[in-house]
Amino acid sequence: MEKLALQMSASEELEQMAAKCANEAIQFDRQGARTNAVTRYERAVEILLKLCTLYPDAPQNKIYMQHAESYKRRIKELKEQNGHFDDGDRSPARQAAKLEQLIIAEKPNVKWDEIANLYDAKNAIEESIVFPVKRPDLFPLGWPRGILFFGPPGCGKTLLAAAIATEIDAVFYSVDAASIMSKWLGESEKNVSELFAAAHQQASEGQPAIIFIDEIDSLAGARVEEVGGEVRTRNQFLKEMDNVLDKRRHSHVYVIGATNKPWALDEPFIRRFQKRIYVPLPGSEARREMFEIYARDIRLADDVNENDFAAITDGYSGSDVRDIFQSAQMKVAREVFESNSSSQGQARPVTMDDIHEILGKRKPSVSLQMLRLYERWYESYKAL
Repeated sequence: MEKLALQMSASEELEQMAAKCANEAIQFDRQGARTNAVTRYERAVEILLKLCTLYPDAPQNKIYMQHAESYKRRIKELKEQNGHFDDGDRSPARQAAKLEQLIIAEKPNVKWDEIANLYDAKNAIEESIVFPVKRPDLFPLGWPRGILFFGPPGCGKTLLAAAIATEIDAVFYSVDAASIMSKWLGESEKNVSELFAAAHQQASEGQPAIIFIDEIDSLAGARVEEVGGEVRTRNQFLKEMDNVLDKRRHSHVYVIGATNKPWALDEPFIRRFQKRIYVPLPGSEARREMFEIYARDIRLADDVNENDFAAITDGYSGSDVRDIFQSAQMKVAREVFESNSSSQGQARPVTMDDIHEILGKRKPSVSLQMLRLYERWYESYKAL
């Protein structure tokens, strides 16, 4: 009975995934977004076929196959309407258009001094990336090119990656792992290959390239159930990582992954990230630095200072600290609108009472239990 219950749970989860993909496909279809509609229809078809394969005796299989055939017909119609949309279109313009979706619109302009504290992480990054780019002759044995940032959400992992790109003047490819597994389904592994090829091309022309993959656990997490497209994409990513890490190549292509759930990563992926850097909650000194950063453009009363602020915000993440200042700003702005119908008055300074009031309504976003998980994983897998 327990085994049957587990099977039912797994099948229900897959059925929900297929329904979600189908609904998204229909929405894209109605909006005229044919490319997105096709990829979501393809995802729904693959999951439905997987259901029929895993549970051949399920009474719903006939319905699953009917839906799959209906989606296949719609995929064919959309591809015919879209002319050159088919998978065979590998023209430079087509590939460039796809890669443009991966490159952030503006080049990062994040400086080291905009990131409070995190000295261990910064030192590890300088040794792994910044110094080798500036003086590769000092590293005859090569240097790490796979970097993993892990830690609680809102502590600066993405900022660190952007700061690296600024420091070494790199082309910055920002990729969401979940989109690789969904938007590109059907041609996922081909697009992963083309992404890495573009990065290698940039490096061969003398400009470092950083491939930043947020939520890397969505791509590299351990799974019990996988559909075919996911297996191929993960294998292609491992192959591309091996190519980047090849000791015979001294290219400046770097893969930086960020995750809030490092314990979900599969062992083969962990090994390929030679540097595994914990980005923890900000300590007292870091919170004082954040106070200086976020308080620059806000009027503060005389009773507000960085030491008191750091003392009362223990356990808050970097994004929590930013949100506290944003809430204080909103609080005094509201008073202007409520007290002055023309809304032309000047906002009063933010007081320590205001901050205490906000802290009473806003608790830390990371629990102590979660912090213990990060620390245990750090002790097992740290590599600075």
